[in-house]
Amino acid sequence: MTPLANLLKRETEAVSRFILILNSEQEALKSGTPDLLTQINSEKLLLVDQLNQLGAERAQLADLAGTATDRTKMAAWLQQHPQEKQSASLWVKLLKLAQEAKALHELNGQLISLHLQRTTDAISVLTQQRKEHSLYGSNGQSSATTGSRIVDSA
Repeated sequence: MTPLANLLKRETEAVSRFILILNSEQEALKSGTPDLLTQINSEKLLLVDQLNQLGAERAQLADLAGTATDRTKMAAWLQQHPQEKQSASLWVKLLKLAQEAKALHELNGQLISLHLQRTTDAISVLTQQRKEHSLYGSNGQSSATTGSRIVDSA
């Protein structure tokens, strides 16, 4: 196995672990157990750092400094190095896994937005911060409704 193939294998394994963590995050979001999210987020951050490091190593190894995420340049490099067939296969697998991770991450973001909206709505109801219509008081100034009926003030 070439050094690049070995690195791509490690990167593929890291993305696979990232997908497992994203699935755990999704289950925690679906089941309404947000206390698990702190631990999951810590694991995600560690893996993101690891993936960034592996991407930088890949760029350096393939002499693509500054273009670690440039798929076109990596594909061109692999074409110029036909002896890297295993690397090319691992690269395709890595791209598929990265796409899956991206889709899961976006879905989890939508679930978080949904929970945030529900929480905001619940807080609004509990604190009665809904838009209230104002009425004019006896002094001609507008005032917020007090909840009492107009006939009660007569």
